Amino acid sequence: MDDRIDRDRVPRHIGIIMDGNGRWANVQNLPRIAGHARGEPALFDTIQGALELGVEWLTVYAFSTENWMRESDEVDFLMHFNADLLERRRDELDAQGVAIHFIGDKADPRIPDDLKERIRVSEERTAANTTMHLVFAFSYGGRLEIVEATKRLAARVEAGEIAVADIDEAALGAAMYLPEMPEPELIIRSSGEQRTSNF
Repeated sequence: MDDRIDRDRVPRHIGIIMDGNGRWANVQNLPRIAGHARGEPALFDTIQGALELGVEWLTVYAFSTENWMRESDEVDFLMHFNADLLERRRDELDAQGVAIHFIGDKADPRIPDDLKERIRVSEERTAANTTMHLVFAFSYGGRLEIVEATKRLAARVEAGEIAVADIDEAALGAAMYLPEMPEPELIIRSSGEQRTSNF
């Protein structure tokens, strides 16, 4: 690792918006799915770099709620690709002490059952790991997370567990997908574009 890096200033939580794979494939006159496949080595180089630097949380924006609107062939590829990726890489990450998390609408009926099962197994098998938390934002949108958190709070009000007056920033934060996850200190979009895409 580069000795010019000040490890005392390494962000606790880094977010990565994976972007540009399809455009890279277009430039190379390849199908878009070829770009997604080529992104895996770069992703795992990034994960290894984060581990070496001592990053505590790394969130990867893998599949947004808007991505469901892509061509069905591309969506199908991404579903199966991510299922295969989990199967290939889970043991390696587990051995390195990485806890795997998924945030987003994991119950979405469009997610294949085999992928849902691999998500469940990956989260359960690595739950006790503490070296780094690797969070895949999948079928995720920032607005969706706020809506879901609001619904959870509304349900608690309706059940008489809390009053409307009890709802504040802390209560909203506690209703998020991973309440223990700190806010990102650095967000990187791999294509270099400057937009957050509902992250």
